Amino acid sequence: MVNLFVFIPSIASIPVNKPTRLIISESERGADMFYATRFRAPDPFVYLEHRGKKSLLLSDLEIDRGRCEAGVDAVFSFSDLQNDLKRRLQRTPCSEEVIAFFIKQQGARSVSVPRDFSLGMACDLKKCGVTTTPVKADFFPERAIKTKSELQSLKQALKITEAGLSRAHEILKASTIKKNRRLEWAQQPLTSKLLRREIEIAIVRAGGIPAGDSIIAGGQQACDPHERGHGPLRANELIVIDLFPRDGKSGYYGDLTRTVVRGKASSAQRHLWETCLAGQEQVLKSLKPGASGKKIHGSLQDFFTREGYPTEQKKGRWSGFFHGTGHGLGLEIHDEPRFGKTILKSGHVFTIEPGLYIPGLGGVRHEDVVVITEKGYRLLSKFPKMLEV
Repeated sequence: MVNLFVFIPSIASIPVNKPTRLIISESERGADMFYATRFRAPDPFVYLEHRGKKSLLLSDLEIDRGRCEAGVDAVFSFSDLQNDLKRRLQRTPCSEEVIAFFIKQQGARSVSVPRDFSLGMACDLKKCGVTTTPVKADFFPERAIKTKSELQSLKQALKITEAGLSRAHEILKASTIKKNRRLEWAQQPLTSKLLRREIEIAIVRAGGIPAGDSIIAGGQQACDPHERGHGPLRANELIVIDLFPRDGKSGYYGDLTRTVVRGKASSAQRHLWETCLAGQEQVLKSLKPGASGKKIHGSLQDFFTREGYPTEQKKGRWSGFFHGTGHGLGLEIHDEPRFGKTILKSGHVFTIEPGLYIPGLGGVRHEDVVVITEKGYRLLSKFPKMLEV
């Protein structure tokens, strides 16, 4: 009989009492699949974890690379299994039949799957004798606690992010102020689009994969936290620069925000900027294992209210601080756990990004990345903060 698999050293020892888990996904964006296999592929493939053994089912296109790179115990050939099943059935089996055959060969007939598992695939597998049960909680809860290796990957992703921020500051500082406060750089109007392009070139050169929709929002555009920014950038206005690239090697994300003024900040802009920074510093002092993210968020909103920036709606627009204090960061830009719904634990990694948005004045956001430690927190990002450039 043809040898259908090859043993590869496993990246982790998994207890045999863990549930049987099935993922069918690509791994370029499929964070759970990449976490489980450390194998990057642009097309969907099959991962099965059963009785502590991690196996992949790969196409001929990927199997040789998978045998060399994947952090699993066994790699199986889709075409070999398809041919085996074809001889048994005396017809060409469909993909779902091959996957079910693979699962049964490993000794499983019931599998746990992610919440976003395809309903169509689940129904087809059931017809083939394999039942699927969606996992309501996180598919890999252990992803929430970052290892030393993951922290190194995150630090590198942040270095890449900082390369983009450095380029943004360099260009803004070199720009000249023209009529109507419009900025000019390299003999052309400096727009959000142009600055975004230059930032993303710097990110690529540093080894990153740009988000493609980095936030470069000035003036009133910055009052909408997710406005990407468009049109000319102007002097003496608050400009929010929020970058969140991936490290091209590890797949981990960086995520940093700085707010600057090219030219001279008004007293109102400066007060907004400094108040937002004081709010971030208050949050940082509160970070420790056992702390409640929800309570920290509520205290931050109370602080901003006392400083004259309540969270409220005015003429149909939100004003003040109306988004989360931060979010998990890792193989996804919004990784688990959610800051506002968790009790902090050592090993959690979060962005801390308070923002203040005042229509008519502008927006400010300061964002850094921390890891929760046994005694408090450690700052993973190093990029300085400056109001005027």
